[in-house]
Amino acid sequence: MRLDELKPSEGSRFAVKRVGRGIGSGTGKTSGKGHKGQKARSGGGVRPGFEGGQMPLYRRLPKRGFTNIFAKQYVTINVEVLEKFENGAEVTAETLKEAGIISKTLDGVKILGRGELTKSLNVKVANYTASAKEKIEKAGGKAEVI
Repeated sequence: MRLDELKPSEGSRFAVKRVGRGIGSGTGKTSGKGHKGQKARSGGGVRPGFEGGQMPLYRRLPKRGFTNIFAKQYVTINVEVLEKFENGAEVTAETLKEAGIISKTLDGVKILGRGELTKSLNVKVANYTASAKEKIEKAGGKAEVI
């Protein structure tokens, strides 16, 4: 393939319809916009959400609460999932991802307390619940916050 052989794929390019070029073109005079009215004007049309003067839906519905844009989003897993690791292993967000337990890390990993843990693990993640930390330490492991 050479540069002079390149061409766009079929149907990807087409000529712009030229409007307002006389009666015989089929799109002359009013250029396919009809006669007068809001949609015939130069800035023609209504903004999104406009309902013809009726109070729009986004203003009729009550507004409640707010979104905390500073909130941390943790990926949560339970203590019972850590049984997958070998005894004495170091568990981090990266090792959890490699093991296929989590698919993304977001702002960090949080360990929840459901289930039991029998293996002694060195766990280094962003956050723990009190019961999860207790279960990890009771099994002889360490729960470090990073």
